Amino acid sequence: MNYDILISFVLATSALAISPGPDNIYVLLQSIAHGKASGLATVAGLISGCLVHTTLVAFGVSAIIKNNEDLFLIIKIFGACYLLYLAYKVYKSSSQLHLDGGHAVPKKSLTQLFKQGIVMNVLNPKVSLFFLALFPGFLFSNTLSKVTQFYVLGLLFMLVSLIIFSAIAILSGAISNYIKQHANIGVYLKWLQIVVFVLIAILILI
Repeated sequence: MNYDILISFVLATSALAISPGPDNIYVLLQSIAHGKASGLATVAGLISGCLVHTTLVAFGVSAIIKNNEDLFLIIKIFGACYLLYLAYKVYKSSSQLHLDGGHAVPKKSLTQLFKQGIVMNVLNPKVSLFFLALFPGFLFSNTLSKVTQFYVLGLLFMLVSLIIFSAIAILSGAISNYIKQHANIGVYLKWLQIVVFVLIAILILI
């Protein structure tokens, strides 16, 4: 078992979880508008939905590898290209972080927010595509089955995201104030995301 690969995966996942995206921005807005509990309920739903994508990727890719090892190489090349494409999209996007929509976030019960988080995640095909791009490059064992390794990576991804997203919900007030006082923070987070995507792509290719 290669623990260096797992550590690299955790670091990469942490950097991506911190970087602004639709999910963590939504958690932040929910927390600002309706309190930490609303943000945490949304987080719980979003993280739970990752199990579905992990299962799809684990069994789908494992079946492909079992039938044709060459296809696995194609999957990894596709993954690297997709991550480079994501880096390009981030590069072309605005670095401004807009939190003005907090007042427009509708008030829902914690159960509704949990369910909404699951639906938001499960019905987003980009999550499965992202897992498909990311996970094959971080397989860490020659003895464990591919399915087991994909689930380990999926659970690590969920754990890291849960910790960081929960911190965003709990510290939403301080984070919001910091973003408003430091308008250029979005630039640094944008380039952090670009660098991480590019580095993971290179790691997958080599």
